[in-house]
Amino acid sequence: MKVVCTNRKAYHDYHIEDTLEAGIALLGTEVKSLREGRANLRDGYALIKGGEVFMLNCHISPYSHGNITNHEPLRTRKLLLKAAEIKKLTGKVSERGYSLIPLKIYQKGPRFKVELGLARGKRFFEKRQAIKEREAKKEIEKALKASR
Repeated sequence: MKVVCTNRKAYHDYHIEDTLEAGIALLGTEVKSLREGRANLRDGYALIKGGEVFMLNCHISPYSHGNITNHEPLRTRKLLLKAAEIKKLTGKVSERGYSLIPLKIYQKGPRFKVELGLARGKRFFEKRQAIKEREAKKEIEKALKASR
């Protein structure tokens, strides 16, 4: 499994409660660009419309050796999920405060997959608290390492 890109900011901005693997419907130049590792998920999110799931605002750079038929970088991409999974997600996303966030794009065999996270937004004070906890863990580990 080769990870193309990850959305590190999602773990800072959201509480990730559940993850799900989905396929992506891509164009040929998008596949070639992903193989080069040129993608960005920072502002991406997913929506459920008419029983289908779509990924929006995920930037896949145009293929470097492409021609006039190169793809649009921010186009809406369809995610490939089973009907039962879509129903389950629809029920959870309809609850207040939940959203679907792409966490990473990776290559699994010859295909590219996206890991979706069912996320609830963090408040400002929760973000600060998480930073404090992370820094405290680092200091404890540094002290333990120095004492050994």
